[in-house]
Amino acid sequence: MIPIARPLLGDEEAEAASRVIRSGMLASGPEVAAFEKEFSGFVGARHAIAVSNGTTALHAVLIGGGIGPGDEVIVPSFTFIATATSVSMCGATPVFADVRPDLFTLDPETLPGLVTPRTKAVIGVHLFGQPFDIDPIREFCQARDLLLVEDAAQAHGAAYQGRQVGAQGDAGCFSFYPTKNMTTGEGGMVTTDDDALAGRVRRLVNHGQTEKYLHTELGFNYRMTDIGAAIGRVQLRRLPEFNRRRQENAAYLSAHLNAPGIVPPATGDDRTHIYHQYVVTVGDDCPLSRDVFAARLREAGVGTAVHYPIPVHEQPLYRGAAPPGACPEAVRLARQVLSLPVHPSVGLRELEEIVEAVNGATR
Repeated sequence: MIPIARPLLGDEEAEAASRVIRSGMLASGPEVAAFEKEFSGFVGARHAIAVSNGTTALHAVLIGGGIGPGDEVIVPSFTFIATATSVSMCGATPVFADVRPDLFTLDPETLPGLVTPRTKAVIGVHLFGQPFDIDPIREFCQARDLLLVEDAAQAHGAAYQGRQVGAQGDAGCFSFYPTKNMTTGEGGMVTTDDDALAGRVRRLVNHGQTEKYLHTELGFNYRMTDIGAAIGRVQLRRLPEFNRRRQENAAYLSAHLNAPGIVPPATGDDRTHIYHQYVVTVGDDCPLSRDVFAARLREAGVGTAVHYPIPVHEQPLYRGAAPPGACPEAVRLARQVLSLPVHPSVGLRELEEIVEAVNGATR
């Protein structure tokens, strides 16, 4: 079976972790500081704050940006649920927006109808490694004094108009979960050019401390370990090659898939897609349903996944949070999307097997 995801970890990562273990400094320390400096340089942001995972990155940024009870934050409905739950964790209310049918990312045209006097922020998601429409959404937020958060959990190295994502909104939030384009095992990163926001996030993720044992506000233990940071520093150096291979694999698939009703992913203008996932849509003109099509691929030895089968506004947690008929594109995509293997471990032979399985599934 060709797996849908496979972390690439080798001797260099093992040696980095071993070096930290031998040092005896296992908690947040010099490796974390070095990783933060290197990641901020990679993204092109003034600050990078390492945290325990992508969800805590989002939560810390929202709290740091002053989001709290009574506030509303606009989020896309087609995303991983942490985009919305991070808002709920602040006591605020997520307001669900629809997505572009071609790019799967937040549709700027839906935003004006969702703003109320309680709206305080917008979270845009660079979904599957594709940047959302940053310029119009940033202009929308700036005109209304709204915080713009880039959920870049799936977009390490993606770019919009030649600039790295994570440095174009008020803050960027990354995840280093094992299936991501780079990993620390678990972990995350906040990036920002805002000195005040960076300072508050740094306090929040370390128990609200301004100095050791001096706590000025309610904080959290959201720190990254030195073991994770050491692994992350190696992975960051390897990331450009990982992304290049993903892009080459995606280009091969897009050039060779020709099954009826199977639509390869599109890439928006002036942006670099790094294919955290290669997501096709199984259209209504396909002779098979999405789930039957996926079953045929599994029988042929090709792993698949559905990212994501339920739009967030229809999850039991948020049922009733949006009016009937809301977010029709998110609802459609949840029924039609299917992820195919594109990770760097996929070689030419596996690509040929995927193409043969996809093109032959409807025969």
